[in-house]
Amino acid sequence: MITEKLKVKTKQNDKKLNHFSSDEIGDDHLYTGLETPIKKDAFKLSDEEKKEKISMLFEEIMDVMGLDLTDDSLKGTPDRVAKMYIDEIFSGLNPANKPKVALFDNKYQYNQMLVEKNITFYSNCEHHFVPIIGKAHVAYISSGKVIGLSKLNRVVQYYAKRPQVQERLTNQIAEELKQILGTEDIAVIIDAKHLCVSSRGIKDDTSATVTSYYSGAFNKPEKIVELQNYLKN
Repeated sequence: MITEKLKVKTKQNDKKLNHFSSDEIGDDHLYTGLETPIKKDAFKLSDEEKKEKISMLFEEIMDVMGLDLTDDSLKGTPDRVAKMYIDEIFSGLNPANKPKVALFDNKYQYNQMLVEKNITFYSNCEHHFVPIIGKAHVAYISSGKVIGLSKLNRVVQYYAKRPQVQERLTNQIAEELKQILGTEDIAVIIDAKHLCVSSRGIKDDTSATVTSYYSGAFNKPEKIVELQNYLKN
């Protein structure tokens, strides 16, 4: 659950950004909200209806670009793209796909940080709809409950599978884990490559973007150092 403090900050940022047109913003990397901007009626259509509509619209895009849709290689592309959007790379938009998470008692009485590092994810930049490829590192200190390791991966993948901004993705993962685990002692670090930077625009193929979220015990310098030491190995 997103904190009220963060919501207020987001509203303030939104008001500032409303003064700029899309042309003025250009390719600037914006972080306009903590929640993915989804319409209230986003799920009025079924997944099958969405796929049918996306296929028709993508076929029109291909036609406008001058592609021959009668070619054996291209004629199935609109349907493939529609299926990919709904069932795969943007499946995290649908709350029905949110991973079911079971908690277990911390019977081992393990009270130090648990780190799941190098979680590979693929997302898409919401500005140009091109891939973001990266690794997430997640850590928490149990407040009495623990979560299956694979579920940490699934939470990361769920929020990655939607049009994203890396700052938002980082916060969404952290806030979700705080709610699930009932603890403030959460850290999330994301190191990612944005193809909107490397394959177009500035075309910088060597840079990467790192974002972090530290909460609770992870706000202490010694805990941050401890976590960073784990990530070096």
